Amino acid sequence: MSRRRPVRRRPVRRRPARRSKKQDEQIALLVGAVVAVALVVAAVQWLLAHWWLLALAAVIASVTGGFWLQQVRQRAEWARVRAQALRMRIAEIDALDHRAFEFAVRDLMRRDGCTAEQIGGAGDDACDVRATDPAGRIWAIQCKHRRDGDRGSAVGVGVLQQVNGTARQVHGADVAVVLTNGRFSSKAIPWGREHRIHLVDRRVLGEWAAGSRPLWELLDRIPPPRRPTALS
Repeated sequence: MSRRRPVRRRPVRRRPARRSKKQDEQIALLVGAVVAVALVVAAVQWLLAHWWLLALAAVIASVTGGFWLQQVRQRAEWARVRAQALRMRIAEIDALDHRAFEFAVRDLMRRDGCTAEQIGGAGDDACDVRATDPAGRIWAIQCKHRRDGDRGSAVGVGVLQQVNGTARQVHGADVAVVLTNGRFSSKAIPWGREHRIHLVDRRVLGEWAAGSRPLWELLDRIPPPRRPTALS
């Protein structure tokens, strides 16, 4: 009988393990970090070899910054000079719309040394201009512009009541003002005096806008200063 030859089995070749996607990302990050560090080192070495470029850049930045600061200061000074020289005739005020009228009142307060902002608009709580004068007093001013001047409708008690309810309680005002280029009703004048609401009518507004004196020198019963002024 013939013997069977033993069958030789071929050895099984194992496939190399594949890298996961996460490992590939980590390798890519590592390579990127090495390249970035190399670039930074090369850049630093180049700058150290060309240090004069850094000095030149510093000089240019210094000159540019100084020029910009000078321009800012000059514009602020020009604005201050223009504000001090601000004069308005009552006819010019009549030609404004209501919003421009508010900004004009703000600028007139600034002319007299106040810090002032126009805040009129929806939800202004009956205050179009809020200002702090050099004596530290806070002003809440409600502006009522009349296109026809004193021929327009008179400002009535209702407006004064709104101001009386918010000027001190909401805006913290020491001086509550209703200001118009028109006139006030016969009932509004005594009502304002009784409730310490200062009324600025067309005559007083015209005198103030012309630059004769600051507003607090044109009104009666102004509260005393909160802080000493430079003129006191």
